[in-house]
Amino acid sequence: MTMREPDRDSPGASQPAFVGVLAVVGVGLIGGSFAAALRKNDVVGRILGVGRHAKTLEQARSLGLIDEAVTLQQAAEQADIILLAVPVGATRTILEGLEPYLREGTVVTDAGSTKRNVVQDARDVLGEKIGQFIPGHPVAGAEVTGPAAADADLFSGRTVVLTPLRENTTDAKALLTRVWECCGARVVTMEAQAHDVALASVSHVPHFLAAVFMQQVAAAPDADSRMALAGTGFRDFTRIAAGSPEMWRDIFLANREALLSELREVKAALAQAEQCVCSGDSQKLYDFLERAALARRFWGARSGLS
Repeated sequence: MTMREPDRDSPGASQPAFVGVLAVVGVGLIGGSFAAALRKNDVVGRILGVGRHAKTLEQARSLGLIDEAVTLQQAAEQADIILLAVPVGATRTILEGLEPYLREGTVVTDAGSTKRNVVQDARDVLGEKIGQFIPGHPVAGAEVTGPAAADADLFSGRTVVLTPLRENTTDAKALLTRVWECCGARVVTMEAQAHDVALASVSHVPHFLAAVFMQQVAAAPDADSRMALAGTGFRDFTRIAAGSPEMWRDIFLANREALLSELREVKAALAQAEQCVCSGDSQKLYDFLERAALARRFWGARSGLS
């Protein structure tokens, strides 16, 4: 797997980013935070919101995240940048609604946690307009959802991965890079397949395991008694299980091959640890736990995340 920093010497990369009209499809945690960050940093002139529910869009407008709720057609006809902050399973349908009306020069990007399926959907739907689509993934989030969860500082210090296509122009990539940097993010580029394999390991599997464990505890006959005694360890381990079921269902199925491969590795590690307990081998169990503890401490120190 290789990651590389965007080319800062490319045309437009050092120019101040100003987006005349931004359209956000899905004004929840990610889409709303993107809008809020650009608004906070005076990067955008007008923000349009697109969504399935009028009540949600009105809430986003009342919170100042968007200026107006519009249709997909109106977004395609007016916006300079369009962010798709929707479950990855909805990407194709959204692009189908945008494509007939998409203006030349409008940059379309997404925030999906999987990229190979998104790229294929974009190629199928956009055809000759594929150069206007730049796949992306902000590696940031929380278990809360909806416009009220939006946070202008959500992307500050976080990584945003772009998986550009060969058809994308240098100027479009530079503009999108600068826009994300204005949100406080660090932008890197990767191949779509490398992204999906890496994210299966460090994002998708943790959520899958948290959900499985939470379900196992909740289904126990004495679940109430167990959870009444639960402390910070249980809280921290299960926190992400409260995320959007629709979003995570789509992610798990879209990245099924990589997810299953990682789960096989997890099962092997679990079997190794279980064998240490079964055999009563104190030293092997200690060594296993120490390797995990040292790896976690090293990552925490290097990443700045506790």
